[in-house]
Amino acid sequence: MAFDDVNVAAERPTMPALMKGWRRRCPKCGNGPLLSGYLKVRDTCPVCREELFHHRADDGPAYLTILIVAHLMAPVMHIAFVRLRPEPLILFTILAVGCVGLSLYLLPRLKGMIVGFQWARYMHGFSRV
Repeated sequence: MAFDDVNVAAERPTMPALMKGWRRRCPKCGNGPLLSGYLKVRDTCPVCREELFHHRADDGPAYLTILIVAHLMAPVMHIAFVRLRPEPLILFTILAVGCVGLSLYLLPRLKGMIVGFQWARYMHGFSRV
């Protein structure tokens, strides 16, 4: 068996790992919780004992959250301003609550997806063994 055959056999599917990360579950087993707090990734999965401390999510989830929230809320703001013409304070309040709520919802899920992607691609110390 050649070295390349071993690597092909050990490939981890990316999409299931991303979906498990979105659900904030361990990318390997899908049962154990990935996060121990709002954004703190556990060192190991309590169910399958997969090491998770290798991740390097850093600022990726924050950048993706800003990108998604801005692209969703900008058209909403434009449509509301053009069609409804609400008072500025009302428009600000609704958009501020929407942006904060959407950001708080997306941030841990996007972090889980980034950790799942790194696990599936053997990045940053997630070994093939």
